[in-house]
Amino acid sequence: MGRGAPVVTGTVRVLRAAVLPLALIGLTALAGVVLGRVYAGGLLTWLVVGAAAGSVLVSVAARRLPSWLVAPVSVAAMAGWTLWSLRLAATRAELPGGLLEVTTDAARNGIPRLLTAMIPVEPTPDTVLVPVVAAWLAGLTGAEVALRTGRVLLGYLPAAGLYAAALYVVGPNAEPAVGSTLVFVAVAALGLATPTRTAGGGDPTTELTPRVRAAVRLRLATSAALGVAVVVGLVALLGPVVAEQVDGRPVDPRRYVEPPQVQALDENPLIRISGWALHPEQKLLDVSTERPDAPPADAPNEADPAAGTARSVRIRLAVLSDYDGVTWRVGATYRNAGRILPAATPARDSTMQTVRQQISVAELSGRLLPAVATPREVSGARVAYDPASGTLIRPEGLTPGLRYTVTSAEERPDQNLLASANVPAGDEVARVLRVADGVPDPMRRLATQLAEENGAPYARASAIEQFLAEHYRVVADAPSGHAYPNLGFFLFGPRNGGGQEGTSEQFAAAFAVLGRLSGLPTRVVVGFRSSGQGLVLAGDAYAWPEVLFDGLGWVAFDPLPRPNDEPRPVEEDFRPTPEDPPPSEAPAPTAEPSVSPEPATAADAPPGRDGVSTPVLVAGGSGGLLLVVGALLLTLLAMRRSLTRSRLVRGDPGQRIAGAWREVTDALRLAGRPVGDDLAATEIAGHARQALTDARLGRIGGGGAGEPADPAGVAARATATGGTTDADASSPTVDELANLLNQVGFAPGAATREQATRAAEVATAYVATLRSARPWWRRLLWSVHPAPLRRRR
Repeated sequence: MGRGAPVVTGTVRVLRAAVLPLALIGLTALAGVVLGRVYAGGLLTWLVVGAAAGSVLVSVAARRLPSWLVAPVSVAAMAGWTLWSLRLAATRAELPGGLLEVTTDAARNGIPRLLTAMIPVEPTPDTVLVPVVAAWLAGLTGAEVALRTGRVLLGYLPAAGLYAAALYVVGPNAEPAVGSTLVFVAVAALGLATPTRTAGGGDPTTELTPRVRAAVRLRLATSAALGVAVVVGLVALLGPVVAEQVDGRPVDPRRYVEPPQVQALDENPLIRISGWALHPEQKLLDVSTERPDAPPADAPNEADPAAGTARSVRIRLAVLSDYDGVTWRVGATYRNAGRILPAATPARDSTMQTVRQQISVAELSGRLLPAVATPREVSGARVAYDPASGTLIRPEGLTPGLRYTVTSAEERPDQNLLASANVPAGDEVARVLRVADGVPDPMRRLATQLAEENGAPYARASAIEQFLAEHYRVVADAPSGHAYPNLGFFLFGPRNGGGQEGTSEQFAAAFAVLGRLSGLPTRVVVGFRSSGQGLVLAGDAYAWPEVLFDGLGWVAFDPLPRPNDEPRPVEEDFRPTPEDPPPSEAPAPTAEPSVSPEPATAADAPPGRDGVSTPVLVAGGSGGLLLVVGALLLTLLAMRRSLTRSRLVRGDPGQRIAGAWREVTDALRLAGRPVGDDLAATEIAGHARQALTDARLGRIGGGGAGEPADPAGVAARATATGGTTDADASSPTVDELANLLNQVGFAPGAATREQATRAAEVATAYVATLRSARPWWRRLLWSVHPAPLRRRR
């Protein structure tokens, strides 16, 4: 028995020594448990648990080493664990690229992607890097403080801070972490209740006399009692306050981080339809489609005429829900997402069919990622997702050769219920019911006529679809545009002057506007028609409208005319009501009084009061306002001219060439044709040439002095005269300026003064030519517009 006592004592000491390290591991790992509630799967939680255990165990194993040597050893171990974690996450997420590329990208974008990721967050390298590193550092710091110095409560602070940070990141995206918080408190209390020994070992009071040892222990007991009393008092004071916050909704930190945005090319992809129609053989995608749960043979889908047969595939690129009378826009909020996308609630009376596609990008550009609606899983590419529209983007942009796989849940509404289905109303669909101001009266009357003849929502939608299909023609070379004037010319313009014909852009936009005027919630979708196998060409691109029905979801319509159908004149079925009644129906003129009543004289007015009269006050106020406005305009004019001189005259030749280029891009913005910062100089030069041509054509075809012409009519007249206008005669050589800018960018210091002078001449000529093609009132505002001053660089 005498030999067994030391063994038992040693075992007890080992167990006591293990309690505090295990408590530190548990406290740090609980942060991973909390954060893992918003992650898909349990990979993140296990990686954080591993980081917590590794950091504490390294400190335990290195307790006999000098304190300055523990940190490098632990950081080296952290690097190994982190690299292994990133490799495992990349393999699980099927991300392309080597370990170095993946690690560099994760280190650069870890925090913003973590805060902008879609819930549930996919455990990818960029979303696991920060939690793993933070857990390791918290475990290392806490272990060194608690184990080496014996300050246990102070050693809990890193783990507590990490736990609070995890709660903050999770925010309102998960249920309150009551259970894990109670476990955190219990583990912390267990670590505090277990006696610990410092690095020096032994009980420091053993060599004291019994009397002194008793005094020391009494003092320690008194301090502990006071500490417990302070803790109890704080709990009593702060407990009710904390309890009131349990049911409160915490702040979501994700609202402070800007999610990925689409670029100008993708904000309105509807304008790309006409360009694709002119180059129908351009290869955009290569698609391979599988339908795992489809029967061997499918019947045509009558409820979805835009899709054709069930074996055909309609690949969606963008959903446009916002229309301001000028352009349709995506208006989506994209957040980084993993392979598994949030599942949306399907429509009550629709069936779901799984569609799996493997898509290779050929020459399609932009950020929007094509997929069959509605995507549920994506692999092979990093994506951001908008649940409201069910569309995807690739934040890095599309590149030739990009290959990804997307699995979608395609909804098929019950066609038997469409005839009696209603449409939703209220604030939830106000966005897709909104009609911008400025609707042409003929368009409003046409919508009213079609609605009066058809009461049910589906009947109204079918009437609009049939009216467009029977009266209009699809042409590939129709000019782009879907603003109110463009749609008015498309619907009611003379057929021999380019009216009543267009691309799917005008058909879909006209349907959507007429539908909203008829009380139907509509939107426009841009995508591609495909057989499901092989190449998708530019000629397969088209736009179609969709209408939202209760219980059925979004239902697509196809207002395009059928092949070989000759359209009937619009006048056969729609005769706009004249603004003025016919002469025969005009009311008889009434007799005019021979003598008009004389105005009251000043003698009849109430006696005036002393002081300044009202006319004098009005005149003085108006004059003062005019002086202020005039001074403001003169100030803006002087500042604009000073900015131009500093750009074109001051600085070295490279700075002057860059300033000349900024003069051109500012002119494009003032003309309403802004260019994106991501475009190359040669692309912007082509955009500038087109803007100048369009501006000249608009001025030539104007209906009056300074009045812009309808672009579709101008294009039609240009086509009738052989496709040439005076805009092709002499245009400022913006390409030359673009070449000079590229020279400055790739060979700094090589530009000469003569080249800088030439750049100033080209920019001045271009700006003057573009300005002269604007209406007279826009030319007056051109020189005092403050936009270039705000963008001054």
